[in-house]
Amino acid sequence: MITLLAFLLTLAILIVVHEWGHYRVARLFGVKVLRFSVGFGRVVWRRQRSPDDTEFVIGALPLGGYVRMLDEREGEVAPHEREQAFNRKPLRQRALIVAAGPAANFVLAIVLYAAAHWIGIDEPKAVLGTPPAASLAEQAGLRAGDWVREWSADGQQWHPVRSLTGLRWQLTQSTLRGQDLQLRVSDRDGRGLRELRLELSGLGAGDVDAGLMRRIGLGAPYAEPTIGRVQPAGPAAQAGLREGDQVLRVDGTAVADAAALRQRIVAAGREGRAQTLQWEVEREGRVVVLAVTPRIATDGAVTAGRIDAFIGAPPQMVTVRHGPLEGLHEGLVRTWEVSVLTLRMLGAMLVGQASLTNLSGPLTIADVAGQTVVQGLAYYLGFLALVSVSLGVLNLLPLPMLDGGHLMYYFYEAVTGRPVPEVWLERLQRVGVLILLMIMALALSNDVARLLGLH
Repeated sequence: MITLLAFLLTLAILIVVHEWGHYRVARLFGVKVLRFSVGFGRVVWRRQRSPDDTEFVIGALPLGGYVRMLDEREGEVAPHEREQAFNRKPLRQRALIVAAGPAANFVLAIVLYAAAHWIGIDEPKAVLGTPPAASLAEQAGLRAGDWVREWSADGQQWHPVRSLTGLRWQLTQSTLRGQDLQLRVSDRDGRGLRELRLELSGLGAGDVDAGLMRRIGLGAPYAEPTIGRVQPAGPAAQAGLREGDQVLRVDGTAVADAAALRQRIVAAGREGRAQTLQWEVEREGRVVVLAVTPRIATDGAVTAGRIDAFIGAPPQMVTVRHGPLEGLHEGLVRTWEVSVLTLRMLGAMLVGQASLTNLSGPLTIADVAGQTVVQGLAYYLGFLALVSVSLGVLNLLPLPMLDGGHLMYYFYEAVTGRPVPEVWLERLQRVGVLILLMIMALALSNDVARLLGLH
């Protein structure tokens, strides 16, 4: 129920803001707006103060909206109202009315990102867990417990890293640009500052997907190798492990963090037979030695060790919060960065450099909306801003049926001095509908595949 309500709220806000942009600029230029609709299909709610005023309606299918303006191309217009018709307005005004919808989405995103920064978001501190063997992070010299303090694209101008989330965002952008990234790191206590370089230029736009951080070698944040809840009768319980035990060594080798401990457990069952491990744990100030034999878990042809206990203490969190002006600046910067990132990803998918599985649809939006609502207001505002930017960018694409398609028509009119012929408008509209249906079908199939665990 929370997921559904969050999804409907998200759609309502984004649709109303987008159409409100068209509506307000149309009214500013004296265009009569006949209907302001949120949703399509059968009307479930309607309000109109008088026959000459705008009719505000809510449709039964809440997957979009529209603003219907007085237009001689869509029906007969009374002589006394012709000056209020959209088609009678100068080209510049028509273009501004069309562009106002996406512009409203970008303005909304700026405000939402700013509000999220004003409220403050709890994010993992940029202290790294054990990087996988042979990963870019390991090759660069990163180790478990390294605290990333600053980043630089050129080695001259350095920028602070406020959280692990911020670091991941910068890594994503640098990968899309094909740029290496320089980092300044210290230990968890801030000592031993050193510089290193992540060779991201070897990756490409096709690597920017859900598995990017795994390819780089930055997975979960650093977590102490502490035993959490232990399942009764499982291998951990049978070995005598208790909740709160701090794991020091396994088979005489020091355990760097929870990620390294999980790797040792998994590896103990990879050959299909259980391998007994000698654990040294700290319990109530004394060292206890235990023999732990993981059980064998099979997933298809892959086997792995499991001990049926939660591994790792919660990561250290930091609150990322900004003042009024700084928060607004961050909102502007983040909106611009997300817009560019979205365009880069769309371009990469178009030329085959990135997988089409990156395209998401309503099911993914609903799922994430529900998750962020539970996490807190700041998280939901950030998610809402992200979708608002995506909607703004999508609507500016030069595709018929979208705002960008209409702007393309106006560009043709500005260059040639005459509008696009009606016969071509009809043909382009059909093509636009087909393209949009294909995009929607692909996005929906990706959503279903994600829910089924196929992506």
